[in-house]
Amino acid sequence: MNKIFPSARAALQDVLKDGQTLAVGGFGLCGIPEALIGAVKDLGAKNLTAISNNAGVDDFGLGILLATRQVKKMISSYVGENKEFERQYLAGELELEFTPQGTLAEKLRAGGCGIPAFFTKTGVGTIVAEGKDVREFDGEKYIMERSLVSDISLVKAWKADKAGNLVYRLTAQNFNPVVAMAGKITVVEVEEIVENGQLEPAQIHTPSIYVHRIVLNTNPEKRIEQRTLTQA
Repeated sequence: MNKIFPSARAALQDVLKDGQTLAVGGFGLCGIPEALIGAVKDLGAKNLTAISNNAGVDDFGLGILLATRQVKKMISSYVGENKEFERQYLAGELELEFTPQGTLAEKLRAGGCGIPAFFTKTGVGTIVAEGKDVREFDGEKYIMERSLVSDISLVKAWKADKAGNLVYRLTAQNFNPVVAMAGKITVVEVEEIVENGQLEPAQIHTPSIYVHRIVLNTNPEKRIEQRTLTQA
């Protein structure tokens, strides 16, 4: 089975539909699948639900899909430095489901493992718990959280072999492994593709069973959110 596609657009054009749920890897602008996000914009899918820790910045990352009004709902833990994200939410133009960061990661991991729900103490006694099942175990209260499964997951990795085994680079790993697990269809953008057998098994972060499509992007922009310079 050939998992390699010639472009981000080609990898998405027959599977991306209006109204889908997309899970997107990255933390801020670190480890984001920028070519795949650009392809979503160009293909024009709308009324999307995006699961992501945050939404990049106004003109990069998921911010470009907010600017084009292709996203109707965000499931996130951090509004962060995206002013348009904040503006749309406060104006009632964008649905937002705030989720504690660790809970969001576990929701995606559990979804990828076929676990429909789990209990956590995070959020007990706060608005996070509103409308959720609260139970007591060993004298402590826990809330039940439903797991997350996406129609399509967009992932950024450093290297892949042709089978789809993935290696991430340093902190660019962040949410990408659990996003890869949670996708019904997982599309991965990588900087290098190697032959099967060239990756050391112990170095593989995401096994190929979670990966359906691979796109090569040898020269990603890797924009920095904020840069502070000092004069000598």
